[in-house]
Amino acid sequence: MATLFVSDLHLDPARPGITRLFGDFLDGEAREADALYILGDLFEAWVGDDDPSDAGAFVADRLKALTDAGVPVSFQRGNRDFLLGTDYARRTGMTLLPDPAVVLLHGQPTLLMHGDLLCTDDTAYQQFRAQTRDPAWQARFLSQPLDARLAFAQQARAASQARQGALREAGTMETVTDVAPATVEDLFVQYGIDTLIHGHTHRPAIHALQAGGRERKRIVLGDWYAQGSVLRADAGGMQLDTL
Repeated sequence: MATLFVSDLHLDPARPGITRLFGDFLDGEAREADALYILGDLFEAWVGDDDPSDAGAFVADRLKALTDAGVPVSFQRGNRDFLLGTDYARRTGMTLLPDPAVVLLHGQPTLLMHGDLLCTDDTAYQQFRAQTRDPAWQARFLSQPLDARLAFAQQARAASQARQGALREAGTMETVTDVAPATVEDLFVQYGIDTLIHGHTHRPAIHALQAGGRERKRIVLGDWYAQGSVLRADAGGMQLDTL
């Protein structure tokens, strides 16, 4: 059996077909897995565990059925669903992981991340990330009425789309929003691991690189905007596929 990794599903009412595809994946292939890891951005937006979206309710039911069937599910928060909390985790039966986190994958320590922490050239985003991960900021935000939080999420999405448009117009989108090689190398050396798995950049690939005088591997998970993407890892190796 394989251990499965997914990220960047960005489930949203505007794309119900992808939500159904993920449900089929949870009811099908994932039932035969050793474990499932979801490395952030499961949802396009998440304003708190009282989020009323149909996608949230549907996924909670499907994940709970999977964990009740004995398949462990672990979740790292992403830049879109960083407010997903313990209440929703209990509804689904999944375990919340810190970011970064080291896990044993077929006996080998492996570093898991959502991936946004690797994009250190995007200084504006890193400042926003630091602000919104502050516990005091989150407590103030979650104390607001649901309507106000939903409005903030819409405004944040519009601002993000506008900024991406400006980066594309300036010709800097590819560099600013991708990982910084020096940051990747520093993390390999800091954690002393040879394999890193992350999402966030929507650039699926398996990269071989040198870091700290050793051969390392960086696996980037794909997004689920137009199709599914899954990394299957077993004793024989790793395979990145579309669904």
